[in-house]
Amino acid sequence: MLKGTRPGILRKVQPISVHGQLSWDVFFSDPEDPDGPVQMARVGAESVDRHLEPGDRISLEYLLGSVNSVTRDADDR
Repeated sequence: MLKGTRPGILRKVQPISVHGQLSWDVFFSDPEDPDGPVQMARVGAESVDRHLEPGDRISLEYLLGSVNSVTRDADDR
């Protein structure tokens, strides 16, 4: 996917420091196959909604095949 959004179900969020810069490893699965494989995306801390919890429905924004933003799904608020 060059540009667009996909839904997901949040499994885990883990902070990671790379050369002193905080990022988040976001683990998620496909909502149509919740027991399927878990995928991971590393996203800058400024691009992840605060207070996400496992089980939340999320929207993942892609640009050039990489996740660049994670937000709580509007229907899950």
